Amino acid sequence: MRRVAIYFLYDAQGRADEYVIYALAHLRPFVEHLLVVSNTPLELSSRAELADIADDILVRENRGFDVWAYKEGLERIGWDSLGQYDEVHLLNYTFFAPIHPFADLFARTDSWDVDFWGVTEHDTVRPHPFLARSEMPRHIQSHWIAVRHSLAADAEFRRYWDEMPPITSYDDSIQWHESRFTEYFDSRGFTHRVAFPVDEYPSQNPVFDNAVMLLDDGCPILKRRNLFHDPLYLDRFAIIGRDMLDRVEAAGYPVDLILSNLARSSEPRNLLTNGGLTEVIAPVADPVVRERAAGLRIVAIAHIFYPEMTDEILDRLDCLPPGYDLVITTSSEESRAAIQDVLDRRGRKADVRFVSTNRGRDISAFLIDCADVLRSPDYDIVVKVHSKKSVQDDHNAADLFKRHLFENLLDSPDHVANVLDLFTRYESLGMVFPPVPHMGYPTMGHSWFANVDPAKKLAARMGITVPFDAHTPLAPYGSMFIARPQALRLMVDAGLSAEDFPEEGQYSDGSLAHVVERLFAYASLSVGLHCRTVLTPRWASLYYGYLEYKLQNVSSLLPAYAIDQVPYLEARLGAVPNLLGVAKTDLMLRSQRLGNALKPAYRAAKSIYGGVRALRARLHRS
Repeated sequence: MRRVAIYFLYDAQGRADEYVIYALAHLRPFVEHLLVVSNTPLELSSRAELADIADDILVRENRGFDVWAYKEGLERIGWDSLGQYDEVHLLNYTFFAPIHPFADLFARTDSWDVDFWGVTEHDTVRPHPFLARSEMPRHIQSHWIAVRHSLAADAEFRRYWDEMPPITSYDDSIQWHESRFTEYFDSRGFTHRVAFPVDEYPSQNPVFDNAVMLLDDGCPILKRRNLFHDPLYLDRFAIIGRDMLDRVEAAGYPVDLILSNLARSSEPRNLLTNGGLTEVIAPVADPVVRERAAGLRIVAIAHIFYPEMTDEILDRLDCLPPGYDLVITTSSEESRAAIQDVLDRRGRKADVRFVSTNRGRDISAFLIDCADVLRSPDYDIVVKVHSKKSVQDDHNAADLFKRHLFENLLDSPDHVANVLDLFTRYESLGMVFPPVPHMGYPTMGHSWFANVDPAKKLAARMGITVPFDAHTPLAPYGSMFIARPQALRLMVDAGLSAEDFPEEGQYSDGSLAHVVERLFAYASLSVGLHCRTVLTPRWASLYYGYLEYKLQNVSSLLPAYAIDQVPYLEARLGAVPNLLGVAKTDLMLRSQRLGNALKPAYRAAKSIYGGVRALRARLHRS
């Protein structure tokens, strides 16, 4: 077949990530002419990479979403020129591909005697979510629609696009294109088929809700949204993102392309949760794993304010493979002498550095006084630890916090080898650290504390672009972690000085050290290096029990599913309580039968609202 393809791309930073290049490079052998339409200006490097694959690149204003990008792409190629091709493909950046070969897809579809086809479809939705109609019809999903010559050369195809109303929202794009395209042309006598029809799967939206089943059936695409969508939805419908990544990896698709793209474009905790990126580290390492870990060039940087903890810190660091380099910072000559005595007694060599001020504590010592180490090309991995006591906290909580950090990062040589092996397996991995400590500290849902506003200002200064988590930032609390030096580059190059940090008596939430602690992971994610949390089986069993107990006590006072609990609490506790939403949920809680009886009235109200929107759009178009 002679094929022409219009590939729509949108990226807020103007990048064409490697997953885009990979997909287009694999599509290119099947396409005679490839047009890339970008709704944002492209970085020079991305434009150059695309130019090596595509025949043409159209950069346009971010207006009209994907619908008007396709419309202007069709006009760019020319309506007369479209008639020269057997198939016109309209596809976009919202999926990773090919998980399975495109050749298999085309081998299936080339034999079809139809006017247009799609890869996946969405089933009928009742009532229609946008219009005053009883249902939204079953439709091909617009991430990939193929139009045969019989339709592309017909006047109806051009009329459809010429009469397209302005698209000003995501809902508009669904209403006026995705959910409308199939019915519009079916009603005019054109025929279609779907490669992975909805009737073969147990949900209305198989590409999302049954993604693993589709991958098992050879579907070549995995939707990006599957891994960055609200985790409460995935929880409600028992969708396991880690299963998707496992299938992708088994199929031979480079999973680093997925993780690198989503690292810099997703809300961090969404990706961590949906992707199953919390690793319970096995206590025993395979000899091959230990050998790979020993091949890494490692530097450990330890800030020792309390010299009496030197032995404890060295014992932990000795879980690293032999031959690592050690840099120690401390803030007084007396401490340096005491630390050196311990090193001499143990026969250890280290670069012991005296920092002239303790402003910023371990954070400033690491980023400023050891900047030369972090910029050095001599290391693959940097390990950051410090002499943590938390003397201002309750004794039990402080001790738990210290153990939480040391044991989950540096529990044993085998544990550490398995942690380091994550870096050898995933090139896109930038940083690992223990999960948020939630026993003894009020961190769950609150740990931005007073840091969010100064964090936004500092993030803009550093060039951090990843979306912020709403309540609990993904962060190495306690500022201990293992990372690639590249993951720290935005932090190191931010131009911080010791004078930027407060004096010792002003060390509190909202001060620079606490802000920086919450930005380490965001800096890594912004350069496309994803983060994982790591813990031992013992800590996993301990934490899971308390998390489950806390959640079930809270949930006993709320609707059954977390996806309903959150909006219920938001409606009740918001600055302006949503009394209708609260009343509706209260009724559902008290009487399922009464709640169900009220559903038709609720749907009727939605239909009236949708009808008003539809009428407004039609008037605007005419």
